[in-house]
Amino acid sequence: QVQLVESGGGLVQAGGSLRLSCAASGRTFSSYVMAWFRQAPGKEREFVARISRSGTMPSYTDSLKGRFTISRDNAKNTVYLQMNSLKPEDTAVYYCAAVYSSSWSDLERFYDYWGQGTQVTVSS
Repeated sequence: QVQLVESGGGLVQAGGSLRLSCAASGRTFSSYVMAWFRQAPGKEREFVARISRSGTMPSYTDSLKGRFTISRDNAKNTVYLQMNSLKPEDTAVYYCAAVYSSSWSDLERFYDYWGQGTQVTVSS
């Protein structure tokens, strides 16, 4: 089992950047596929990005390619989401998710473990 704690959210002006972190407890972090999702007010939670266990295969939702970067440091049991050129529509609660698997998915139901979320607010 793994516990996930996100940090790094906050208030930023449009065009700015933030880096979210998700620290995982427990053993064998490198055996978990990691992902970020987000939920904007009044909307369903949506996929943002995922990364393979080794960190060599990131994947993004099409609309965020080029602005967001997911990475991981298995030695630190942490996954990151670098967000650049932020827009007001990026305002949401961002969630870290994990699944103990060698495969991966963009689907919310695929992930077994979730953090509590961190709020990102982008002002215009």
